[in-house]
Amino acid sequence: MKVEARLYKNEGGYIKCLACARYCRIPNGSHGFCYVRANLDNKLYLLSYGKVEALQIDPIEKKPFNHFMPGSVVLGVGTSSCNFSCQFCQNHNISKDKEIKGEELSPEDIVEIASINKVDGIAYTYNEPTIFIEFALDIAKLAKKKGMFNVFVTNGYLSEEAVDAISGYIDAAVVNFKGEGFYEKFMHRYMTVNSPEPIKNALIKMKEKGMHIEITDLVIPRVGDNLEYAKELCLFIKEELGEDTPIHFNRFHPDYKMLDIEPTSFESLYNHYRLAKDLGLRYVYIGNVFGNRYESTYCPGCGNPVILRKGYEITGWNLDKDYRCIYCGYKIDIRGRAFLNKRLNDITPLI
Repeated sequence: MKVEARLYKNEGGYIKCLACARYCRIPNGSHGFCYVRANLDNKLYLLSYGKVEALQIDPIEKKPFNHFMPGSVVLGVGTSSCNFSCQFCQNHNISKDKEIKGEELSPEDIVEIASINKVDGIAYTYNEPTIFIEFALDIAKLAKKKGMFNVFVTNGYLSEEAVDAISGYIDAAVVNFKGEGFYEKFMHRYMTVNSPEPIKNALIKMKEKGMHIEITDLVIPRVGDNLEYAKELCLFIKEELGEDTPIHFNRFHPDYKMLDIEPTSFESLYNHYRLAKDLGLRYVYIGNVFGNRYESTYCPGCGNPVILRKGYEITGWNLDKDYRCIYCGYKIDIRGRAFLNKRLNDITPLI
């Protein structure tokens, strides 16, 4: 299905796409970097509208959100292609797909599926949601009417216009940095992206708009595990987004065009964790390492564990109804309600 896009303008014989920070100038009969946004007779169309390649129900902790609607369940929606060309992409089967395919599903269909399965929210994920922003927003508006929340799992390369468009409909975003994603040399070589500045600008604007933000950083051995980069990223987060902003340092697994690079060592991940904590970030996690103690949330006030996790499962809850630590009363920064009513009987608090 093709549907006319909303984020574009005509400019000097070209269409200027306003969805992402590439701002592709597209001649008639051609498409943008992402392939799915095309100029047909001097109008921009989203060719992947309603073509769903990925649809799955997951705990929100898998996205990963640790401080937004803990314990909730989301319906993840993904389409085709991407506006990055990361050589280490773990969803390359759909994000590198230049052929638009998938099951035909309308926004109404997706919200109905979400309602039938009694999920709490919808996540736009698996491939970059910015490139199918009109489809995502049409779903999100319907989901809001049904009392569901909406989240983006994104590379953060949003235009200012895109941030404005999602404001009020997208409640939270996980922004995924990769390797040394603050360095232009790394981004250009491994991701075909010129600069990290649009990501920084989008993050600041999303924060201003009141969206909950969490950050992931994929630590890639040999080419993207420099602690100086990590320091720069952490300082940006602390100064521009706030020290309560969660950051997840994630283990790299060989995939796509980087099959010759080994998985990230736990030592490297712990060095990143320790650096972030030493720089004053309060909520730091190690991800993609099942069962490690740094999946859990520790109270910044007294250091005791307040949310215990194993993988994507919450196994311990040491907070009161106001999200205050039961040991010292420190208020943990969590957005929204906790969806634990069906789980609490199975949870053993570790006191």
